Amino acid sequence: MRILFLGDVNGRSGREVVAEHLPRLRAKLGLDFVIANGENAAGGFGITEKVCQELFATGVDVITGGNHSWDQREALNFIGREPRLLRPHNYPEGTPGRGCGVFQAPGGKKVLVLNVLGRLFMDPLDDPFACVERELAKQRLGATVDAAVLDFHAETTSEKMAMGHVVDGRVSLCVGTHTHVPTADAMILPGGSAYLSDAGMCGDYNSVIGMDKAVPIARFTRKLPTERLSPANGPGTLCGVFVETSGSSGLAERVLPVRAGGRLAPSEPE
Repeated sequence: MRILFLGDVNGRSGREVVAEHLPRLRAKLGLDFVIANGENAAGGFGITEKVCQELFATGVDVITGGNHSWDQREALNFIGREPRLLRPHNYPEGTPGRGCGVFQAPGGKKVLVLNVLGRLFMDPLDDPFACVERELAKQRLGATVDAAVLDFHAETTSEKMAMGHVVDGRVSLCVGTHTHVPTADAMILPGGSAYLSDAGMCGDYNSVIGMDKAVPIARFTRKLPTERLSPANGPGTLCGVFVETSGSSGLAERVLPVRAGGRLAPSEPE
């Protein structure tokens, strides 16, 4: 299978660059399945039902979330009727929505998508490692599912790397989100799982992690109360990671960064 994972879609700039490039990438790369983290898709904070449907219309199959999943309060209502929108699975029991699912891809292929939130410098939710273990015990890569993707929305590279090694050999891809900066460590781990510490951001990189520069710079340099952060709306860069998996095992055969548009150097698999 050929899978594309897109990093955090940030505001209008992120949505526009996804709409501009994703249809072309689906055709060029022969993609079977596309996942995007959408926790910042609506004005940089959370996601609305309209924005959710807008991303699906561009060619995204499943949207994952993170610590900003509930910033738009309407998400609490519509997430229950939209199974393709996930939020971190290690939220407490009773939280609306779900954090994992098995989804159909062309040809009857089944893709497990799992979304969890880290705990270092984040909200102290349930143990993400134990949460992942419970879910992976229910599915077997190459048997019950043809591919498995874990979006680990976390602050630190150490926690992300530890998760990658824990799930190595049991998922097709373990990818980090949240920091909005693409890392250069795309690799296939010894057990056959693809890994990337952070997929980066789909948004305007002439910014401070996607936000208009003036307010965060004032916060850092003057230490005074400022107005609310707002997303930068210049030309966006699409950032993500492409994985090609084995048809028999579901493990990774290729993993490559993807960048298109905007300010960052382009990178597209052949």
